[in-house]
Amino acid sequence: MKEEKNSQKHYILAHLRRYGFINPMIALRKFGCMRLGARIADLREEGYNIITERTEGISAVTGNRGSYATYRLIEP
Repeated sequence: MKEEKNSQKHYILAHLRRYGFINPMIALRKFGCMRLGARIADLREEGYNIITERTEGISAVTGNRGSYATYRLIEP
């Protein structure tokens, strides 16, 4: 599984390996990634076992309830 250095996918995988999880806000703030789900799909296609957990919360901007995905890397 060849990874291009300096790609969003590379940084997301490194973050998952170090911390075990990532969510859209982390991906946007740290890596400028606005399509985290697409990068996760790319990693899954390469054979990485990544699960999706739905997390509920309240928006700091609107105050509305909502949910977002948290992705977790399952290492063998």
